[in-house]
Parts: sequence; C-alpha cells; structure tokens
Amino acid sequence: MEEFNGFPRELIAFYRGLRENNSKSWFDTHRRDFDNFVMEPARRFVIAMGERLRSISPEIHSDPRINKSIFKIHRDVRFSRIKTPFKTHLALWFWEGQRKRMECSGYYFHLDPDSLMLGAGIYRFPPNLLGEFRDSVVHPKYGPPLVKVMDEISKRDSYTFGGMHYKRTPRGYDPEHENADLLLHNGLYVGMESAVPDELYSSKLLDYCYRRYSDMAPLHRWLVAMVERAG
Repeated sequence: MEEFNGFPRELIAFYRGLRENNSKSWFDTHRRDFDNFVMEPARRFVIAMGERLRSISPEIHSDPRINKSIFKIHRDVRFSRIKTPFKTHLALWFWEGQRKRMECSGYYFHLDPDSLMLGAGIYRFPPNLLGEFRDSVVHPKYGPPLVKVMDEISKRDSYTFGGMHYKRTPRGYDPEHENADLLLHNGLYVGMESAVPDELYSSKLLDYCYRRYSDMAPLHRWLVAMVERAG
C-alpha cells in the first residue's frame, strides 16, 4: 500500500455533499468518490498512524478494515429517531487490549467537514469494567496516579475530559471521598477539537496527531492497566 501523504481535499467535499444530500441514491452516485477519497487514504492513515503509536503504546491494534479501525459509514437507524442512513464524518479507532475493541482504551480520530477531534480513553465502560473503575478510583494505590495524570494532561493544551454521567455517588462508595467526582463517570476519556488543520492534507497530519496522542497517552495507559486488572 502507498505511503500516507495526507487526505485529499475531495474528502471534505464528499462529506459536505453527503451532509446536504444524506440519501442512498446520492451515496450510490458518489460511491467512487467515497472509495477513492475517503477509504483509500483512511486505510493508509490507519497503517501509518498505527506504526507511530506503537512507540508509545506497543500493543496497539491498527487494522485498516471496516468495523476494526475504520468505523462503518452506515448508521444503525433501528432505534434512532434520526433516520438518515449515513454518518457525515470519518471515525477511526486504535485500541489496545484483548477485549472487544470498544471495551478497550484507545485513540480516536473524528473528522467532519468543519472540524477534527482527537481523543483517548474509553467512551463507556461495559458493566464488567465499571466496578473495576470505581474500585480503582478510590484505591490508595491506583486512584492518586489517575488524578496526577489528569492534572498533568490538563496543563499541556486545551484538552477536556468526559464521561461524567451519574448525578449521585454509587451505593457502597463514600460521597466524601476526594475522588468522588470520578465515581460519577460511566466512561473516561480526554479529547480536543479544532477547525480542520492545514496538516490534514499532507503527511504532517501524522505528527499533528502523534503529538496530541502522546499528551493523552498517560490516561490511556492507566486505563489499559485497569482493564488488565479486571481480567
């Protein structure tokens, strides 16, 4: 496969058109554009970014297939009020661990016509990880390093943390614990969002993403270790 030299500007044009004409007939007419301007460079990016990420996360999975590192473009509309058939963004996922890919911590890439979002962590803990996370948050050995990691990341750039979901401290945990706010999470991740950078259109995108993923890596590593403890 060819080296990654950036995404073509036609990718942005494709997603703008899809956003304005989100229908099967429009997509079928522009299927060649999707294959050439989205999927081909996305595969090259997944391979190249995976190689870079292994220097900070040696066991990272970067699999350039749909439903692996490349999220499918078709939306699941069965239980959604919004019935448009296609996602109007490109989403990529690099995960680390032996569980199902979305049960592992990983690095996320999200591109739409107006912005690029990068993130790391676990968007939502499955039930068999939520208890381990809560126990780790209040554990005298595992809790303090998490707080330190989050403080350090917060100082580096305009990163924000997400995953807070609950309004009350879960039963069995001390609401006065110094890390009680983290007990309100059902996921934990860090991210940043910006306008589409000029680097998108060249190989410099690899450096752009790598620097930000490196900043986020300490949280990712904490979560990887937590998942491993859960077995």
